[in-house]
Amino acid sequence: MGEIEQKPTPASRLGAPENSGISTLERGQKPPPTPSGKLMTVKIQMLDDTQEAFEVPQRAPGKVLFDAVCNHLNLVEGDYFGLEFPDHRKIVVWLDLLKPIVKQIRRPKHVVVKFVVKFFPPDHTQLQEELTRYLFALQVKQDLAQGRLTCNDTSAALLISHIVQSEIGDFDEALDREHLAKNKYVPQQDALEDKIVEFHHSHIGQTPAESDFQLLEVARRLEMYGIRLHPAKDREGTKINLAVANTGILVFQGFTKINAFNWAKVRKLSFKRKRFLIKLRPDVNSSYQDTLEFLMAGRDFCKSFWKICVEHHAFFRLFEEPKPKPKPVLFSRGSSFRFSGRTQKQVLDYVKEGGHKKVQFERKHSKIHSTRSLVSQPTAPNSEVPKQSPQSASLTFGEGTESPGGQSCQQAKETKVCTLELGPHQSPALPKSPPGSKAADGTTEVPPEEEEEEEGSKDSIRPSNPQPPQPSTELSINSQGGAAPANVTLSPNLSPDNKQASPLISPLLNDQACPRTDDEEEGRRKRFPTDKAYYIAKEVSTTERTYLKDLEVIASWFQSTVSKEDSMPEALRSLIFPNFEPLHKFHTNFLKEIEQRLALWEGRSNAHIRGDYQRIGDVMLKNIQGMKHLAAHLWKHSEALEALETSIKGSRRLEHFCRDFELQKVCYLPLNTFLLRPLHRLMHYKHVLERLCKHHPPNHADFRDCRAALAEITEMVAQLHGTMIKMENFQKLHELKKDLIGIDNLVIPGREFIRLGSLSKLSGKGLQQRMFFLFNDVLLYTSRGLTASNQFKVHGQLPLYGMTIEESEEEWGVPHCLTLRGQRQSIIVAASSRSEMEKWMEDIQMAIDLAEKSNGPTPELLASSPPDNKSPDEATAADQESEDDLSASRTSLERQAPHRGNTMVHVCWHRSTSVSMVDFSIAVENQLSGNLLRKFKNSNGWQKLWVVFTNFCLFFYKSHQDSHPLASLPLLGYSLTIPSESENIHKDYVFKLHFKSHVYYFRAESEYTFERWMEVIRSATSSASRAHILSHKESHLY
Repeated sequence: MGEIEQKPTPASRLGAPENSGISTLERGQKPPPTPSGKLMTVKIQMLDDTQEAFEVPQRAPGKVLFDAVCNHLNLVEGDYFGLEFPDHRKIVVWLDLLKPIVKQIRRPKHVVVKFVVKFFPPDHTQLQEELTRYLFALQVKQDLAQGRLTCNDTSAALLISHIVQSEIGDFDEALDREHLAKNKYVPQQDALEDKIVEFHHSHIGQTPAESDFQLLEVARRLEMYGIRLHPAKDREGTKINLAVANTGILVFQGFTKINAFNWAKVRKLSFKRKRFLIKLRPDVNSSYQDTLEFLMAGRDFCKSFWKICVEHHAFFRLFEEPKPKPKPVLFSRGSSFRFSGRTQKQVLDYVKEGGHKKVQFERKHSKIHSTRSLVSQPTAPNSEVPKQSPQSASLTFGEGTESPGGQSCQQAKETKVCTLELGPHQSPALPKSPPGSKAADGTTEVPPEEEEEEEGSKDSIRPSNPQPPQPSTELSINSQGGAAPANVTLSPNLSPDNKQASPLISPLLNDQACPRTDDEEEGRRKRFPTDKAYYIAKEVSTTERTYLKDLEVIASWFQSTVSKEDSMPEALRSLIFPNFEPLHKFHTNFLKEIEQRLALWEGRSNAHIRGDYQRIGDVMLKNIQGMKHLAAHLWKHSEALEALETSIKGSRRLEHFCRDFELQKVCYLPLNTFLLRPLHRLMHYKHVLERLCKHHPPNHADFRDCRAALAEITEMVAQLHGTMIKMENFQKLHELKKDLIGIDNLVIPGREFIRLGSLSKLSGKGLQQRMFFLFNDVLLYTSRGLTASNQFKVHGQLPLYGMTIEESEEEWGVPHCLTLRGQRQSIIVAASSRSEMEKWMEDIQMAIDLAEKSNGPTPELLASSPPDNKSPDEATAADQESEDDLSASRTSLERQAPHRGNTMVHVCWHRSTSVSMVDFSIAVENQLSGNLLRKFKNSNGWQKLWVVFTNFCLFFYKSHQDSHPLASLPLLGYSLTIPSESENIHKDYVFKLHFKSHVYYFRAESEYTFERWMEVIRSATSSASRAHILSHKESHLY
């Protein structure tokens, strides 16, 4: 017998305290000592049909064996899986993780324990890891072969085509038919062969990971996906089947679902001997009795199903693992069974906070190997389909096995023995939340237990408000300035080239490279002036540096790239570049003048002996007057933006060219944003001069020049005001168009963008996260796309004309819930917080009022977005598969153009928040650049960085001379505070940014710069009320 290598657990890799895997201990208690003594060998059949043998102590609890299997597979999301085996009564049961193995598996030599999927989430995009999705795909393959997953021929052929693509690669008809002849995926496969081959032909270029993703996308639409039937009879003696799913308890007649009882409707589950009882909550509109009774084959069958129901309810509905029931003093009544392990919420949170390294695994039966991505930051339910590595090491699933495409599914099973030496490092169980289960509404959930009835019951199943999955939430890091290469799928925290790490682990932000000592920093500060006017002038200098770099993106980088390829029409070139070159030249000289004046102000030159140099108004006035001669170029920028987008729409070659340029490091924002930078810069000059005029008394030497310069720039802004508003909306519509799939005419005259953000839509499957886009005529809702470009697929649209909106939290039992009633359909949505709900209500009501004042319903609605007339109660209709659904799944496989994966839409998706057009407009005014000192919570020194704040995001550079940022930190969802005394940050001008466990400290050089950074960052982390913002905008003529 060989010994398996001792591997570090995921928790130990994170530096977490050693944990035996049991998290249900009271405070002060220690885990029980690891049982020792005689070992027993248990054979585990994996999902790829191989067998592994594990040796564990007989007295060890089931969790030891389960953790050993997860460790062996390097499986992080093991909580979705379980071990099932036939007990001594030949009833297939799940291994109880808390009971000793020897009490459950009486004759281990004669029992094969199967490692299978136990909990099927409502949306496969909640599965973060490629390995997890691969195992789910193997489970679907097994269910097809065993007849559990029943479906029509079209669905079966499409499923098999994805399996074939993952096993043998791209289409080759001869190879396909040979492979299908050797492998039987469904009982009547011969009749489907032509359809399978036809579907497989459409999957060319699809990687195994993408095939798994598409397989699960098709499978989850099927009524029998993840369903395990348990025979029973109703009160009339009619034969039925019971099943449990993430939504509740289902009733089948044969393979047809005839009823469903959502968890929110169930008050109590119990069993008495062989009677299974469901007690429902009172409902005046329901025709059902208060308590439903089903008769099962025997007490053991009944209790087994009751346990499965308890576990499903806890896993999908609770926030935390149920607290253990205190032991009775004298005697107990009923069962002490409870759910053991992390809930789905805890699994998602752990993976988001995880710190995993890349681990390779082998796909059995596949010619194409795969690299599993375990990233150090949360990956979203993101659910991007990871790309494959060309190389792979045999780590799991039968090392040494061959993987030819024609390998038979009935291949002889290989057996390997893994001797488990128990120790504190053996459990891959991760740190869990303290005991005590809390429901979504904050109430304590009563753990499932048996009460005074002879056998068992589950009481007080409160309608723990279904929570939307909390997908990836951590910062979107991009060491290439925000661009995602075509052949790489971005996690929100990995750089596009997968070479540079996120700022949490990059040398830029983590290593103490070039730390500045405190004494040096203090000495440097004392040499600088302390007048507020000096720091205002310095802000002009630092932001002008950034503005000049932005101009270079178009005037230098983009022009240079265009000159190398003949992709852009000459007329478009002559419209863009001749209007940027004069601006670049002018502002280069402007920056020199500002820096010369600051050098005099700081005393870094002998020229100060000539007299009055502590002023900036004269320099501003001179150059703003010079800008008026460039007004003709500024007017051309809106025309250039429209011409560029029109040309992109008419030329696929130009579209790909511009997309490729956006993937360059230097293009850290969407390309069309840079075309509007000159208009935005006028606003910055205006705000700076307003602060100077407010600071200087009327008799100050610089006041007259500052006031004259303010009058000049205010006149220019007023002239361009209408153009700026129009172009910002135009630019935002085109930016959103790149994030959406299934839209033919998003950008039409008169359409205005209002708000985008993440809401949960209530359907027959419960709450599902959706991305909503509100315009002045229509509300769209979408889901995360299935393509490598991470775009969002439109699911439905609601015209605003005739719509009503109302709060419906009490009606549906879901916090922050709204009902939107349109003329043709209604939907129920829930926001992540009360404030989010109020923002949506305010904006939707405003949009409805605008639509009512218009001339009627908008005739041009979005094409290619299928209507969705489902209501949450139509559970049976909500999941019906159709040819249209399947074809929609197929079309989503089409290769999309490369697209950045960390746009504002994706940040809102990951952070479950929203942002409005008003917020975008305010963000345009609140741009800032400068040096900051940065420190992590557990680091000692401060590191100097050049930081640019724009587009709700901090971009980090080593110095202002760098042409592109090395990392970025989107701020939506972050909290901005001042460090407390307990944090031991004994420095002035320090502010703190934190999101969940991620904490950053930043230190400014003066009180003015500290207040400015606080002001602009607060504008990104929290939105003011609409009335306040609108009045703010009007006061600035913008």
